[in-house]
Amino acid sequence: MRIAPLPPLQCLIAFEAAVRHASFTKAAAELHLTQSAISRQIQQLEEFLGRSLFVREHRALRLTLAGEQYASQVQTILAHCAEATHDVMKHHGDMALTIACSSGVAVLWLTPQLPRFRAAHPNVNLRLIVRDGLATMTAAEFDVGVYYVRQELASHFSARRLYDEEVFPVCAPAYLAGRSLRLADLAHETLLVLEDGQRQWMSWSELFRQNGLDMPKSPRTITINHYPQLVQMAILGQGVALGWKHMIDPCIDEGLLVRVTRESASHGGGYYVITPSDRAQNQAARIFTRWLFEQAG
Repeated sequence: MRIAPLPPLQCLIAFEAAVRHASFTKAAAELHLTQSAISRQIQQLEEFLGRSLFVREHRALRLTLAGEQYASQVQTILAHCAEATHDVMKHHGDMALTIACSSGVAVLWLTPQLPRFRAAHPNVNLRLIVRDGLATMTAAEFDVGVYYVRQELASHFSARRLYDEEVFPVCAPAYLAGRSLRLADLAHETLLVLEDGQRQWMSWSELFRQNGLDMPKSPRTITINHYPQLVQMAILGQGVALGWKHMIDPCIDEGLLVRVTRESASHGGGYYVITPSDRAQNQAARIFTRWLFEQAG
C-alpha cells in the first residue's frame, strides 16, 4: 500500500533545524542555505499541511500548537530514518571504516596516500564517500571525514585541525616558459576560476585584496565548478590556478605544477578531521585518525 501523504523531505529537514534553533537564520547557516530558502521551504510545508507551524514575531519565532505536535513526531522520525540509513550504508565491525571527503581532497591528497595506509593496516575494510560540502553529510553516513572548514560546525560533528590554510597561485612549469612572475603580472595571464556554490573558498579577488592589489578588471578566465578538473587544466598548461598548500603539494612534488609567486592568502580556515560526536570511534576509525595526524607531521 502506498504511504501517503508525505511532504518533501527537504521541507522536513528545514523545519527540524528551524525548531532546534528557533531561528530561520541559524537553520539556514547550519544547512548552508539562505534564510529566504528556509522560509520558502517552511511555507511550502505549511501549505502542504494546511496549518501554520510557526508564529512569526519581530525577532522571535515560536511554534504553534500544531507545530509543537508535528515537531515532536518529525524529529523522532528523522532520527529513526538516520539510524536506519546508517545501518544499511555502513559496514558493521570494529575494522570497518567509512571515510568521507570532498572531491579535491579525494583526488589530490587522500587517494594517493591510501595505498600506504592499506599496506600498514591491511585488515581495515575501507569505504570512501566523495561528496563536496560537509553540509550535505549526516553524522550517520561516515566514521571519519577530511574537509576544509571555515565556519563553526554543527554540534553533531567534532573537528580536529589537520592543516592550516595557505593559498597561492600554481601553474604547469611549461606555462611559465622560464618567466618569473609577480602577483601583479597575473593580470595578463589566464586565471582558472573555481565556481563554487558554497562561497567559502579563497577567490582570486580575495587573494589580490589580501596582498594589497586590485583584482584585474577584465582578466582572461576559464571557470570550472569542479576543483580536480580545474587542477587538471592547470597541469595541461591552460592557465594559473589557486592551490591549497598540502592538498596541492603532491602535484608540486611530482613536478606537475610549480608555485608561481611568493604571495599567498588565507581565510583563517583549514583542513579538519571530522568525526560524529554522538558515537565512539571503532578501532578502524581510531587507527585511521592517528595515521592522518602522523601524515601531517
